[in-house]
Amino acid sequence: MTSALNIPQTGALDFLSLGALVHRLDPGIIPFRKATHCDIHVSGGEFNVAANLADCFRLNTGVATAMVDYPIGDLIAERVRAMGVKPFYKKFKHDGVRGPNMAAVYSDRGQGVRAPVVFYNRSNEAAAQLKPGDFNWKEIFDAGVRWFHSGGIFAALSETTGELIIEAMKAAKAAGAVTSFDLNYRQKLWDIWGGQAKAVDVLARIVEHVDVLVGNEEDLQKGLGIEGQDVEAKSKLDPSAFYAVIEKAVKKFPNVKAVATTLREVHSTNRHSWAAVAWVSGKTYQSPTCELDVVDRVGGGDGYAAGFFYGLLSGASEQEAVNLGWSHGALLTTFPGDTTMATVEQVKAFAKGGSARIQR
Repeated sequence: MTSALNIPQTGALDFLSLGALVHRLDPGIIPFRKATHCDIHVSGGEFNVAANLADCFRLNTGVATAMVDYPIGDLIAERVRAMGVKPFYKKFKHDGVRGPNMAAVYSDRGQGVRAPVVFYNRSNEAAAQLKPGDFNWKEIFDAGVRWFHSGGIFAALSETTGELIIEAMKAAKAAGAVTSFDLNYRQKLWDIWGGQAKAVDVLARIVEHVDVLVGNEEDLQKGLGIEGQDVEAKSKLDPSAFYAVIEKAVKKFPNVKAVATTLREVHSTNRHSWAAVAWVSGKTYQSPTCELDVVDRVGGGDGYAAGFFYGLLSGASEQEAVNLGWSHGALLTTFPGDTTMATVEQVKAFAKGGSARIQR
């Protein structure tokens, strides 16, 4: 494992994330205009990583987030408990009519040549009201936190959420925790209150405090204002475009010690080629490539991040960490929902070249 990250060996929590919890309505392969029923998945880019690390990788994790006192909040809180994640809630009371609300995501799975369709209702979202001062970071970090994580979707929700991330990042760094951030650039969210210029300003002030970045070349360019790629990738599986912008990114943010992303070539909704890469302290690492028969693609990137972080937290080499992330992300696409149903034994076996032969 790279010594550059200097990960604390012990802590009450191995991992803490800050972000928004959402519930995703999933009608399966039926588009919403014809749907008669939906499954409900609890999600959130930051929460997903904490949930995966707790449930699959058996680490002690937590999530700092908003929670609303109404039945949807109860449903989401139950799933947080079920995944083994310790909650740190800023609680809001629902007025029975308008909110504040726990955000809803609507996402069918598509099929074959028909792509998945995703849309949102984040109106009057409680998490968007979170602001600096809402959490007692000193108390949380004094108990011991090895790794702190947040993401660009949460940063984009309002003018206060990015400031809260910066407050938390500063507290995490002061306490000696490793910090990570998933850029997850979403143009629609930023356009509501400032557009790309605002995104570049807010994200730059966050990334100043970040050790490990997650994001592809588009995230790095649009989210951090890095100039266009030097190399035109021949394939989505070609990491050259990603490597081309990393040099510029780490020159702009010399505090960043690692950058990681997935590589995905979509042949159809249910058939993807899948790989992953990471840059760590000037060296690059690439996973094998596999063919995925996708059940539900949502959450695959968070699955990779969780496996990659687990590898680093557990003392694995950088190459092993990339392979663990690649393996877990691949397995996650074989389950419905946004969070893991895999076991750490399955992840390790596939990372070492396991097969889909029946286990008797």
